[in-house]
Amino acid sequence: MDLVDASHVFVRATGFAQLAPGDVLMFLISCILLYLAIGKGFEPLLLLPIGFGLLLSNLPGTGIFGEGGLIYYFHFGIKKGIFPSLIFMGVGALTDFGPLLANPKTILLGAAAQFGIFATLLGSIFLGFTLPQAGAIGIIGGADGPTAIYTAAKLAPELLGPIAVAAYSYMALVPIIQPPIMRALTTQEERMRVMTQLKEIKKPVRIMFPIITTLVSGLLLPSAVPLIGMLMLGNLFRESGVVARLQDTSENALLNMVTIFLGVAVGASMTAENFLRWDTIGILVLGFIAFSIGTATGVLFGKLMAAFSRDPINPLIGAAGVSALPMAARVVQRVGAEENPQNFLLMHAMGPNVAGVIGSAIAAGVLLSLIKP
Repeated sequence: MDLVDASHVFVRATGFAQLAPGDVLMFLISCILLYLAIGKGFEPLLLLPIGFGLLLSNLPGTGIFGEGGLIYYFHFGIKKGIFPSLIFMGVGALTDFGPLLANPKTILLGAAAQFGIFATLLGSIFLGFTLPQAGAIGIIGGADGPTAIYTAAKLAPELLGPIAVAAYSYMALVPIIQPPIMRALTTQEERMRVMTQLKEIKKPVRIMFPIITTLVSGLLLPSAVPLIGMLMLGNLFRESGVVARLQDTSENALLNMVTIFLGVAVGASMTAENFLRWDTIGILVLGFIAFSIGTATGVLFGKLMAAFSRDPINPLIGAAGVSALPMAARVVQRVGAEENPQNFLLMHAMGPNVAGVIGSAIAAGVLLSLIKP
């Protein structure tokens, strides 16, 4: 082989020679996600690795996403539900379930906020998506990224990329999307309403809650156990007080590592042929509708609960029934404090916020039980 032939072979082997217009567009989308993560601070822990994973998988000729490639093994953790479950364990170790236990009826607010999931499922079917695809799209309404990824990987893996981006994008946009809906559905008097202080929960109750919840949910809905079981295990690490190292590992080192693997693998699934479709726009729109409906039904159920409660209830806390933990609770605190600076709703909102995490996992279990891909 002479020098000219060798140079031709080399040129044909480069990525430049194999570059397609779709690849270039995906590079642009990757840059947008990286800008949102780095420049705007929108869910950077996930959007940054997702954006870079997208960049990696759309480089032509690398084989990085093919069988035996680096990302192929990362993606195994999503396909088998390993990474979302481990993230739930970290969330459980980080989260205080005390506000939910102090005011158990707020679990109804978490349940009400899941209405957007099932409403959007029906809308997705009407728009021509298959039942498994509709179930995977609807779960975006829970505003819970790991649950959305877990469900999409089981029901509609071909839609994993756009569903993950939609779920985490709307989680990041909670402070922008939720307040207008909350204000539109409540009066000034309702937003100013002060709630009574929560009671302290004793340690035995805190320890028994994750154990009993795992038993009951596991017997009623086995398909939800990978998510709820790991969430409760992490919380048991926290509340038991005897495994400080396991709690620390779950909520720090392990959670951070799994977040990297999950983000890169999700981003890598967003190849041009899977992402550059009209379906992607439909998923983004339906995800927004699902999240908005979930917020609205949470607030409306909060108003209903307030009408029948002896104790004062600020219906704003219903908006925290979506699973964006703890961002949704912080938004409730901010909107309430704008009307009444003496109003401290954060801990009250944490109850439905925790309930929303549990509720979205249960909703995913219901979908996985009823829908066969």
